[in-house]
Amino acid sequence: MSGWDSDAIDLVEPGFIEFGADGTGQFGFIAVRGWLDSRPAQRDRRPGVEFTFEGIDEGDQVSGRGWAVLADDETIEGHLFFHLGDDSSFRAETFACTDRVDE
Repeated sequence: MSGWDSDAIDLVEPGFIEFGADGTGQFGFIAVRGWLDSRPAQRDRRPGVEFTFEGIDEGDQVSGRGWAVLADDETIEGHLFFHLGDDSSFRAETFACTDRVDE
């Protein structure tokens, strides 16, 4: 993420973003947790999604928008915009995790 120190991203849990087939999803990094509402979209002829989110940041409600596109078979690139706040580009790689429990 361009907007935050790389050491801080995994502060509470490993940083992640997930997109579900039904248009929902979630993300987490530092002390931020968000829930997504996404729609299919294209940027620069690459398949991806545009999304809005609601969430919490250290107990405060936050919201915003963002987008993500496929960079290659294992990587997405995108940007996250907090309403009236910070923004950051991000790059995420596919990983398999079997022990995470959704809240």
